Amino acid sequence: MRPTAFPTPQDAEQAFYEALQRCDLEAMMAVWAEDEEIVCIHPGGPRLTGLRAVRESWREIFSGGPSLRVQVNNIVATQAMLVAVHNVQENFSIAGNPKAVAPALATNVYLKTAAGWRMIVHHASPASDPGQTRGSTHEKPQVLH
Repeated sequence: MRPTAFPTPQDAEQAFYEALQRCDLEAMMAVWAEDEEIVCIHPGGPRLTGLRAVRESWREIFSGGPSLRVQVNNIVATQAMLVAVHNVQENFSIAGNPKAVAPALATNVYLKTAAGWRMIVHHASPASDPGQTRGSTHEKPQVLH
């Protein structure tokens, strides 16, 4: 099977969330760079590094079948020549119960490779409120780390 080419980081991100919603492991892994330095952190989970660990984590997540729905919004994107960073709000719901929303915040990092743009980092963490977004105000953050 020939690898999918993603001409922009936005194309790679769209493919990532489509694969996530369809529980399509091969489509998911087509988004990731073929590099042992890739990193994936699922909400509340440990840091996973390398293709094998990342693939296995998605395989486990997808084992239940496509029951999750995800809506992505509040995208903040930064792009340079070879790297793009997208911070997004993910709102997950279970098929058949769209009112039960589990919000998460994610940072997705893409690298421009010879094969097009590929994901090298996905770091997601739970968010306390699906509508909670702070702008560039000078408020003190509630949590420092």
